Amino acid sequence: MKKTRGGSFRSWLLHDLHQTQALHQGPHAIPQGHEKKHRWWQVMCLTGVDYFSTLGYQPAIAAVAAGVLSPLATLVLVAVTLLGALPVYRRVSAESPHGSGSIAMLERLLPRWGGKFFVLALLGFAATDFMITMTLSAADAAAHLIGNPLVPSWFQGQNIGVTLFLLALLAAVFLRGFKEAIGVAVVLVGLYLGLNAILVVVTIGQALAHPVQITDWWHAMLTSHGNPVLMLAVAVLVFPKLALGMSGFETGVAVMPQIRGDANDTEDHPTGRIRGTKRLLTTAAVIMSAFLVTTSFTTVVLIPEQEFQPGGAADGRALALLAHEYMGVAFGSVYDLSTILILWFAGASAMAGLLNLVPRYLPRYGMAPQWTKATRPLVLVFTAIGFLITLIFEANVDAQGGAYATGVLVLMTSAAIAVTLSTRGRGKPRLTLAFGIISAVFVYTTGANIVERPEGIQIAAIFIAGTIVISFISRARRSFELHATSIHFDEKAIEFIASAESGPIQIIAHEPLRLTSQAYRDKLASASEVSHLPLDENVIFLEVIVDDSSDFETDLDVHGIMRHGYRVLEVHGPVVPNTIASVLLHIRDVTGLMPHIYFRWTEGNPVRNLLRFMFFGEGEIAPVTREVLREAVPDVTQRPWVHVG
Repeated sequence: MKKTRGGSFRSWLLHDLHQTQALHQGPHAIPQGHEKKHRWWQVMCLTGVDYFSTLGYQPAIAAVAAGVLSPLATLVLVAVTLLGALPVYRRVSAESPHGSGSIAMLERLLPRWGGKFFVLALLGFAATDFMITMTLSAADAAAHLIGNPLVPSWFQGQNIGVTLFLLALLAAVFLRGFKEAIGVAVVLVGLYLGLNAILVVVTIGQALAHPVQITDWWHAMLTSHGNPVLMLAVAVLVFPKLALGMSGFETGVAVMPQIRGDANDTEDHPTGRIRGTKRLLTTAAVIMSAFLVTTSFTTVVLIPEQEFQPGGAADGRALALLAHEYMGVAFGSVYDLSTILILWFAGASAMAGLLNLVPRYLPRYGMAPQWTKATRPLVLVFTAIGFLITLIFEANVDAQGGAYATGVLVLMTSAAIAVTLSTRGRGKPRLTLAFGIISAVFVYTTGANIVERPEGIQIAAIFIAGTIVISFISRARRSFELHATSIHFDEKAIEFIASAESGPIQIIAHEPLRLTSQAYRDKLASASEVSHLPLDENVIFLEVIVDDSSDFETDLDVHGIMRHGYRVLEVHGPVVPNTIASVLLHIRDVTGLMPHIYFRWTEGNPVRNLLRFMFFGEGEIAPVTREVLREAVPDVTQRPWVHVG
């Protein structure tokens, strides 16, 4: 039968929904199996499209935030980068070598529902970081395009339209398929850093050739802020506004799986990959620090202060202005093109990060609809959000800086805290103290940024609220799914099941809190009353021990135990009814016989029992078990029997 157009579109949209492994594409893609790995410096270019591209707007932001103190404030930024962020993320790379980053570290340190809520909040901040990376980078790319003197005059004032076009183009690329990211990243980063190196050498030469401009800058600092101690104090206070210059570290650990390790690396001990990641982080930080210090000096010395204001020639494109002024239109246009491309590719990096972030956590929590496992619907959703953010902020780079910095700083603060807690748990007081101080610096920086530019936390709050609401709606809708990713019976459990294959497999659900001999006798008598038949000596008790009810997808290990002369199958799981259903279906599949399970009605208010099921994995066990089985097996003849009395 011919497919309808709507059916074809749905198939195209959800083409990768049923793949067993999510092969997400783009700069943050997780390598699968035998996929090619790369040298650390190549992967540095991959993360560099996000990190190094901030040179496109960072000098202008620093000049607006700190004025003539921009170079001094940038030195504070570099100190925090090299002495704070770099040690933290080198540690994160060692403790989370599979690309999960600091969020995974905190997930391990904070289990159960409290940990899940905390992770959801961090995911909201991460979404803020990545989404604003997309929109801010596209807005600055548009500013560079429109600011080029070769661009027709009718482009002037079309920043919003050009930004939306770049975001739409980004979405089109991901909807079609995004490959060979590292090769493209190496070319773009190599070209961009090379042009910036030439520009820095030329502009420093220009500044030194005109010492009057340096003298004027130094005099302006002394006149405005007095002695050097006061200048340093002011630089420290304004430093949080420059925090965008540290935006690449979380991306750096996210791309770890792309790095080629040693021949003897294993997934449990990827020593070579960790070493390569540390080289990546260190090299990128040193390169970026050198560019930040030199460009903050040349821009503030060579460009008049008024040009940094909104609408000025240096607004969002200070280095591009210097390239045109001192290197000519040809070089300036090539520089503009390289800047536009790397900024646009930074948006691609952010999009790919989002495409990996959502499937990595939310489906495992049961907190994402099924369609979020497909790439294309997520691309459309994220693009629509990007359009909305662009319209709200009118494609203004400076206006989005606060939200971007908030996302970056919260992730860095969480990483510093995670590392501090990790070292504390391993009995390393000196390291704990050092990382505790770094954490305090990031807490101050984050707090100051939030107070100064509250729109960042407001946007993050919207993302967090949306993440939590959607997550729990999805969790409620998926509550009746089978949660087991695999089921394993030990030898004793297999022996119990094998001994019952000659007749009906009769299983009694039993609460593991009542383990006395009398409790088992009472439950056996109750089951006999339910069935109105004598249960034979092959009856088996099934006990589910709830460990962490906030978990969703789990592996189940079933153990056979003899207790008071009764045969017991003991299994640990997050939710009692779903775990029972999974065990019953596994027994059916292994033996070819239909198991019968016997329950007693649960006492108490049904609504309260439903909430207990949702949040604590218990509650109304019998009817929920039957509903889980009904959802999993529509054919009633293939469904295990449920008896309740």
